[in-house]
Amino acid sequence: MQERERKVAKREAEGPKQGTPPAEREPGRVQVRQGIVTSATGDKTIIVRIDAQKRHRKYKKIVRSSSKLQAHDESNEAGVGDVVRVNSSRPLSKTKRWRLAEIVERAK
Repeated sequence: MQERERKVAKREAEGPKQGTPPAEREPGRVQVRQGIVTSATGDKTIIVRIDAQKRHRKYKKIVRSSSKLQAHDESNEAGVGDVVRVNSSRPLSKTKRWRLAEIVERAK
């Protein structure tokens, strides 16, 4: 217990840390994602695959990953293979948190 108290006292004597400040976040800011529609079978719902590429920090190899999200498509206009842009919104159902903003490119 004495060792712990010594460490705490030492930390307090050093003063406040000067690290990276937290990222400034505006409340209510809309997030935007772009991806490919993988399924449009649900009524007013599309499933969008978001692909990401990152370079591995140590090995410098490109690592690809993807995530799926469900988006609200009010007029059922998006089809499978379309490239779409979606915006975040309030929860619309158990899994839908996104709305279709625009269709960037139609599938061929």
